[in-house]
Amino acid sequence: MPQREVLVSRLDDIDDPGCREFRIGDGDWPFKGFVVRRGDRVSAWQNLCPHAGHALNWKPNAFLTPDRSAIICASHGAVFAIDTGECLAGPCPGRSLTPVAVRVTNGAIYVTGPDSR
Repeated sequence: MPQREVLVSRLDDIDDPGCREFRIGDGDWPFKGFVVRRGDRVSAWQNLCPHAGHALNWKPNAFLTPDRSAIICASHGAVFAIDTGECLAGPCPGRSLTPVAVRVTNGAIYVTGPDSR
């Protein structure tokens, strides 16, 4: 499948810590993901719960626990490490989120993933 790089956001436009959703492709089934900022570090993940196979969030850009220390699945409460995507608690022990290639250049966040066009 062809890959495509997209600009997600400026680093300074995301809370610290905070997150932002993105889509790659314009088809009926675009690739959906999100980035998490913590300081100058950014992680990117596919927006897909490894336990249930659906999106992690119910509200736009809402992927973090109330204390913003981890990623949480809104429907099942699974908790994932921001830096590794590893399940820390909940119904999917031993599983992890799917990472997405990410880079920060001149304060801009770019991700690369499958292009669904």
